[in-house]
Amino acid sequence: MKPGDVDFCYGSRDGQLWKILDRIFELNLLFETSDEAVQQRKEFLNRHEIGICDIVESARRDKVDASDLGMQQVILRNMLEILVENEHVHTLLFMGGNSKNGPEYFFRRLLKQYDINLEVLSSEVPRIHELSLPKSKRMITTVSLTAPSGAANRAVGSLQQYKELKNKNPEMNTIDFRVLQYKKFF
Repeated sequence: MKPGDVDFCYGSRDGQLWKILDRIFELNLLFETSDEAVQQRKEFLNRHEIGICDIVESARRDKVDASDLGMQQVILRNMLEILVENEHVHTLLFMGGNSKNGPEYFFRRLLKQYDINLEVLSSEVPRIHELSLPKSKRMITTVSLTAPSGAANRAVGSLQQYKELKNKNPEMNTIDFRVLQYKKFF
């Protein structure tokens, strides 16, 4: 933990997920290492019936950082079991895409074990897919949002949609773009 990190999912001071959600929902979150900051996030998630779960149960790293690429010996959570146990879940928002060690990449790897395919609904960023859960035939939609990390800023900057918005509004930045993108799905 660094000073200013929140001891909660995606709580790194360098991450942007909670900054984005704070802007979308006007939460006035604390960005500090405190029990109150953790409680604010828990209350928000409960109020809006949002769950957070990392698909990676454990991994090893040579260098301690948040890079997806740095993960080795990855053990995945069985998200299919989690979906079956939680019947009210109908949408998964991936905080990142299908690049190596990204959430969609790992989810696809898990689905392959069960011979399940993701059907493309939209191949534009954010990519949207759908799958049918075995046995229940319940449909699950997946949305691969642009990762809420500083490392993904280069990817955002290269998106045609971002370039067009930036041309119209030179003050726009990569967090503004993510707020617009995430708002549609939260």
